[in-house]
This record gives sequence, C-alpha cells and structure tokens, in this order.
Amino acid sequence: MRGTLREFRSFDRPIQLLQVNQAGINLGFYMLMPYLAQHLSSGAGLAAWTIGLVLGLRNLSQQGMFLIGGTMADRIGYKPMIMAGCALRTAGFALFGLTTSLPLLIVAAAVTGFAGALFNPAARAYLAVAAGERKVAAFSVFNVFYQGGILLGPVIGIVLLNAGFAAVCLSAAAIFAILTVLQGLYLPPRRVPAGDRPPVLREWRQAFGDRAFVSFAAAMIASYALSYQLYLTLPLEVQRSGGGQAGVTALYVISALLGIAGQVRLTAWCSKRWSRGQAISRGLAFMGAAFLPLAAVAALRLPDGWTMPAVVLCTVLLTAGTLAAFPFEMATIADMAGDRLIGTYYGLYNLLSGVGILLGNLLSGAMLDAARASGWTALPWLLLTAAGLISAGAVLRLDRRRRLSPASRDAVADDTRA
Repeated sequence: MRGTLREFRSFDRPIQLLQVNQAGINLGFYMLMPYLAQHLSSGAGLAAWTIGLVLGLRNLSQQGMFLIGGTMADRIGYKPMIMAGCALRTAGFALFGLTTSLPLLIVAAAVTGFAGALFNPAARAYLAVAAGERKVAAFSVFNVFYQGGILLGPVIGIVLLNAGFAAVCLSAAAIFAILTVLQGLYLPPRRVPAGDRPPVLREWRQAFGDRAFVSFAAAMIASYALSYQLYLTLPLEVQRSGGGQAGVTALYVISALLGIAGQVRLTAWCSKRWSRGQAISRGLAFMGAAFLPLAAVAALRLPDGWTMPAVVLCTVLLTAGTLAAFPFEMATIADMAGDRLIGTYYGLYNLLSGVGILLGNLLSGAMLDAARASGWTALPWLLLTAAGLISAGAVLRLDRRRRLSPASRDAVADDTRA
C-alpha cells in the first residue's frame, strides 16, 4: 500500500480529488444498491416484475445515456457534468429512501442512472486530460480507489440497515452531496477546446466511423461479459455448491482486496515489459483462462467440494486479468479520441460495454441452463474461455497492425487527407 500512496501523492490535486471522488461514488452506490431489491420487495411491497422494472430502468437510463453524457462533457466541460451527476444521484438516492410509491421509485431509478451517465465519462475524460503522459499510472491508482469503494460500501450499508433502509439511502445521498460540494470548491474547470464545433451528429458519425476505435471496442466487449460473471454465474456456482451468501460475499472481498493491494504493482510490472496492446491482450487471455478450473471440475465430474476452490481460483485469475488490462485500456481510449472528443469516446465505449454485458448475461445464463439439462456442464466455461482468448487475439492483432497507436493513426489520417 505504501507504493500506492506514494503514487497517489505524485499526482496534482485535481487528479487526487478525482480518484478520491471515485471511491466516494462507489462507496455510496454499494452502500445502497445491494439491498435495494430486498427493500423494494419487503419494504415497498412491490411485485417481482415491478422490482425488475425499477432495477432495469436504472441500468437502462445509465447505459443508454452514456454517449449523451460524454458528448455533453466535451461541449459543456468535464467539471459541470461531474457535479451535475453527483447532485442528481444525491436526489435519486434520497428519493429511494423517502418513498414507496412506484411512480416516484421509477423517477428515482431514472435519475440515479442518468447521473452515472453524466459523471462517469466526464470523470474519466478529465482524469485522462489532466494526467497527460501518465494516464496509465493515473488510471491504475483510480482503480485502487474504485475497488476500495466497492469493498467498504456493502459493509457500511449492512451496518446502517439496523437503523432502517431510509438511513442507508440518506447516508448514501449525503456522500454524493459532499462530493458535489468538494468538486465545486476544489476541482479546477478544464477548458473545452476553443473554436467552432461541428454538429453533434457529425461528431457521433466520426466516433462510430473510427474503424480502429470501434474494432477495439468490439474486441473488448468480451472482457466486460467475462468480468460480469463475478455477479452472475460465479455466485450461482457458489450457491449450487452450498457456499451460501457468505461464499458469494467472500468472492467480492477477494476481488476488491486484490485490486487494492495489487493494482499499482501489477501496472508497473506490465509497463516495464509490454506495450499497451500486449498488456491488454494478455489481461484478456488471463480472463479467459480463469474459467478453465471450473471447466476441469465439471468435465472430470469432481465432487461439489471441489467447486468452491475452483470458483476462488477463477475469481483470482479473472481479477488479475482485469487489473492487467484496465489502466492501459482507459489510456488507449483517451489517446484514440484526440483532444476534442474524449468524453464522447468514453461515452460510446461505455454504451458498447453495456451491450456486451447484456448479451453476455443472456448467453452465459442460457448456456448454463442448457448445459445442466444436457449434462455438458463444462461447455459454458469452455465457451467463456474461448471468448476471452478470441478477444485477446483481436486486440493483439490491432496492436501489431499499430491500429492502437495514436502516432500511426494520425499518419493514416494525414495520408487520407492528402
């Protein structure tokens, strides 16, 4: 941890504030969200389909609006969008705690989701611009704070539940209110590049028409589908093997602690040995290989006692692959975007990642059900492994063709204009 603190102190105050801000965002979010469905059922008395509606609308309003949030950040400025997002989430979380009316809960879900679409791409764009050549290191420390919020949020939330769900919601809202004030006071504005901007649709066509970027985003979709298995198939395997809720919680704790303790060291190790593309592709390969222990347990039909160790090993490898790829991935997106469209590119990337998570959840869940019905229980894990390896190969191919290099992309653009 001393290395992480030393790295943190090496950055200017705006970057430090953004990193602490991310810890606060995740702290407030994970204080509330793990317990929201239970509250909507027992506290608000909603039917299962309405609970799914509320939670689905929250996710849709965030994932579906990322591109708009990123574009607004490019045009209005990063700081106003970060502050607006935190202020909106303050209102949304407070509303969750103050009402059991379905229409108001829907409003709270939509506001909460849209808030994330405002501050998420804006914060990453601000961090990338402020860090300059140190983007990879900045995103490495950023992820440590990200994981810290995930680790502490549910623990604080479950303690506050003793005082009632409203106390959880209002405490989470207070965190976002404090973040809004801190950013207003201490986060310097980043100037939007001067000059006339083309219409929004033309900028969107530029982003969607950037073949190298879209190819990179498409190659990375599998990484989000794989990482989300920590919230879908792996908990199901823990429950099936008798690990219970304690076993599921242990997975999240292991993943978060690995991120906190290992992110900065692993990023430094990768930076010394590999290019950005190599680090990302090898991280993806690790993420795919993470599911091989579960495939082995299923194929050899080992007793259920072997499942939990295999799930833990899968979690460790999956987290290690994510840690290896993430800082280089974020830096690559910023460099591909150029100076004027960083928020737009992050917004589009997050939108495509959300599609990947949705498709990955649908396919992996269907594969798991089909495999259990047919007896081919190793097949889902082997397909997840294949997805990771194919994704790794696609990123490595882009890197070898220098499609991820800003210098080579600029040269290609110059040749085209000539």
